[in-house]
Amino acid sequence: MKVRNDKLYIGEKIFESQDQVISFFPSVTKCSLRGRKSQTLVCDFSSLMRSESFFPFFMLVAFEGGSILRALFLLLSCPLLFFLNFELQMKVMIFITFCGLRFKDVDRLSRAVLPKFYLENLNFLVYQILDSAGSKKVFTSVPRVMVEGFLKEYIKVDSVKGTELHTIGKYYSGFLSKSGLFLKHGTLRDDFGEKTPDIGIGSNISLLADQLFLSFCKEVYVVHKEDRKVCSRTVMPREKYPKPIIFHDARLAFLPTPLATLIMFMWLPFGILLAFFRLSVANFFPPKPANFILSLSGLILKYNLSKSVPSQKGKGVLYVCNHRTLFDPVMLSLALEKPLCAVTYTLSRFSELISPIRTVRLTRDRNHDAKIIEKSLKKGDLVVCPEGTTCKEPYLLRFSSLFAELTDEIVPVAINTNASMFHGTTTCGYKWLDPICFPMNPRVVYSVEVLEKLPKERTMGGGRSNHEVANYVQEEVAKALGFESTTLTRRDKHLMIKGI
Repeated sequence: MKVRNDKLYIGEKIFESQDQVISFFPSVTKCSLRGRKSQTLVCDFSSLMRSESFFPFFMLVAFEGGSILRALFLLLSCPLLFFLNFELQMKVMIFITFCGLRFKDVDRLSRAVLPKFYLENLNFLVYQILDSAGSKKVFTSVPRVMVEGFLKEYIKVDSVKGTELHTIGKYYSGFLSKSGLFLKHGTLRDDFGEKTPDIGIGSNISLLADQLFLSFCKEVYVVHKEDRKVCSRTVMPREKYPKPIIFHDARLAFLPTPLATLIMFMWLPFGILLAFFRLSVANFFPPKPANFILSLSGLILKYNLSKSVPSQKGKGVLYVCNHRTLFDPVMLSLALEKPLCAVTYTLSRFSELISPIRTVRLTRDRNHDAKIIEKSLKKGDLVVCPEGTTCKEPYLLRFSSLFAELTDEIVPVAINTNASMFHGTTTCGYKWLDPICFPMNPRVVYSVEVLEKLPKERTMGGGRSNHEVANYVQEEVAKALGFESTTLTRRDKHLMIKGI
């Protein structure tokens, strides 16, 4: 490609305008998937996404890794970004997002937060083409640290090149490295030399740099605006994910586009008041009126109860449920319309203070915890979440078998919920915010299904081992929810999030 006298030359073709150049490149829908295993494909990261804008992903880093003030500053920059060219837009977003962030925080976000949103925003058609190639390389103007982990771990890309950031000690300064904003075509020539890639896929071809990048490839395909409109209505099915998302540590439950983020900030004052109102109702009202008032506030409790389970004399019933939020035992108590006690592990003192039901703190010392649970069961019915941590996705972690050793009065409980704005739990964030964030959601549906009590022959009293009992309860809960059981544990979750 050459530029001469305000005209563009690609081979023997001469173009008078950018629109002619754009229409010259064939649509990505024309690319065949056959016979690609021996070929090399280069792709621009933006063409892998259904949306053209990188703003939501910068907002995720600013909010989850920085603070709500940093997210507000990034949102306020939107009017300015509208009047800037692409290079200046990237520099402004990078500075606001990364200035002062620690390496380890960004590393955590790249593993535990961003992949979920990338997969949900993945262009399924482009991914299929990328997956069909033997060798895959992705170039992008986005900071490499934001995309490399996802591309290599989930998309199995061989090489990722992107914008490098300037650092001071263990922190990002917010500025670019000496190499500046990443130039795709220059790096492509350095990587391949005289040997050109077989396939090139791009999207932002209104930029001269991207046109140069694509013109270096043997075959070129472009994600046109019409293609994006079609792809934006086609969400990649979860079963087609190259790797399942089981753990993620995001507080935000939505993709923070500028409009969605603005709505969130406008909602915050009302959401805080609503959260304290809902907590007050749960604390000070009896179950029936509490359920009614909470439903008027947008917190809908749907429950399906099995026949009542009488307690043995001098011993309570152990309700064993999967773990979605801190409110699981509270919602079960409201559904059953009777007081329960919940055993907890890493619950904050603030959460214990405002809890509508009694809580008992465990220590993760198996023998000591067994004594605590046995003592609590003698006082009444008890709720335990043997996953040991929350899981936001439709999967169940392995159930700890400790509960099976302590009683034969076991009732499985299947719990599910949704969050439209904020998730109720986080591993690396501020734990004291957990009981506040979830009831801040404008509308919440909590589903509680109390299953039949375990028959005698399914308990240790009936000759089963503790692991057999735990696995059976896990499968019954998974079946009721339509979730998938896993052998992953709380430890696996923390190792993934911490990158160990």
